Amino acid sequence: MIKVAILGSGIGKAHLDGYRRLPERFDVKFMCDLDTTRAAAATENDPKIQIVSDIAAVLSDPDIDLVDVCLPPHLHAPVVIKALEAGKNVVCEKPIGRSLAEVALMQAAIEKTGGKVFPVFQYRFGLAFSQLSALMEAGLAGKALVASAETHWNREKPYYDVAWRGTWEGESGGALLGHAIHSHDILSNILGPVAQVAAFTDTRVNDIEVEDCAAVSLRMESGALVTSSVTLGAAPDTSRLKLCFEGLTAESGSNPYAPAEGIWHFTARGATKQEDVDRVLAEVAAPYAGFAGFLDAIADALSDNGGKEVTFEDGRRSIELVTAIYTSAREGRLVQLPIGKEEALYSGWSPA
Repeated sequence: MIKVAILGSGIGKAHLDGYRRLPERFDVKFMCDLDTTRAAAATENDPKIQIVSDIAAVLSDPDIDLVDVCLPPHLHAPVVIKALEAGKNVVCEKPIGRSLAEVALMQAAIEKTGGKVFPVFQYRFGLAFSQLSALMEAGLAGKALVASAETHWNREKPYYDVAWRGTWEGESGGALLGHAIHSHDILSNILGPVAQVAAFTDTRVNDIEVEDCAAVSLRMESGALVTSSVTLGAAPDTSRLKLCFEGLTAESGSNPYAPAEGIWHFTARGATKQEDVDRVLAEVAAPYAGFAGFLDAIADALSDNGGKEVTFEDGRRSIELVTAIYTSAREGRLVQLPIGKEEALYSGWSPA
């Protein structure tokens, strides 16, 4: 049984729901928030969960195995490092850091303490991605050719009434860092590392400091070409993914917040036969999805049975991609990955 403390009861409530779907693996002991009334409401006044406002008290509790960081982005790196130094393993909401330099500090803390950090990318988990993985493992997909992603969501003024949102200091970035980061993780996870980036960003929807629109082109190390369209000015919220392989095309529905849980279409092409595709699909059992799937993979990893968990390296690559996108958009050039310390935005992309 893994004993958990959740820090932050905003998105932390959704995390709690995921833990509650796995009662044989996790026991949530604390919900920590400066607003204890909100924290109590998030737990539905569960008497088994202690409501506290002091992070230090949580980190000093020897019974806690896993600290789940659901705080505003500017607090992620320092709190993760403190949790590691307290001997805890850590779940951290996206983004894990505000720069590659911050991520490097986290990496150093991991190496020093031996702890594990699991970045939150729950969109990966669901039947559709299990099906696509099975098709790829069966050799039916073949070479990846092109892919596209749409993160077309709607965020208006009430969303930015939360003081830290829409600012470089508080949110640390815009639609690329807080919204499209999920689609970009999915593409990287399926198609492999990114090799080159070209991008445009703009603020066209809301009166905020950070970007709310972007057009991004990627070349993966495999040679696959990817396009990503991002806006927070769409109606309604939709997310779409389409991946074209040598042997089949995989196309999602439009579910904005759980793409792996929707119905995908897998269509054979070339030498691949549709009946072979359908046979593989029929044999895939539905796994835990969303946060439950994400957390179940963490429990496996902490039991020395890993392989499906989101790794710290996945989180680092997500920050590297954001760094490359901002660099390309601001300097008007094609950016090569990996990003080295010599790049101007390695230590942060927030304007002076």
